[in-house]
Amino acid sequence: MSNLYQSLSHSKWDCKYHVVFIPKRRRKVLFGRIRQHLGEIFHALARQKECQIIEGHLRPDHVHMCIAIPPKYPVASVIGFLKGKRAIAVARLCGRERNFTGEHLWARGYAVSTVGFEREQIRQYIRDQEEADGAGRF
Repeated sequence: MSNLYQSLSHSKWDCKYHVVFIPKRRRKVLFGRIRQHLGEIFHALARQKECQIIEGHLRPDHVHMCIAIPPKYPVASVIGFLKGKRAIAVARLCGRERNFTGEHLWARGYAVSTVGFEREQIRQYIRDQEEADGAGRF
């Protein structure tokens, strides 16, 4: 097999997904001090689940990422983990020791599609978003 595939103990895999999710009520909260730390924290959280963020971009009101997720983890659990742990980190950046009480950072859903042969097109789209914004790549 080519070096395109990654390995687990009993499988070779290449599972990449384009994921988009938004803050609750599409609030424009992903900027300033929060934005500086979001990328590095998303990467650290992804590594905890043995995932790799290939490309990502933060807009003030949504997040785009191309992420490789091993087949042993459901996409929903990985995205839920990233969104949940990231909300706790944002609360701490805002000076709260505990997570938001009765308030949620992320909207409930997300959009996901598999990335196959069009991976480079997805990566270019994410890069184009960055050029339009000028910052926020992670």
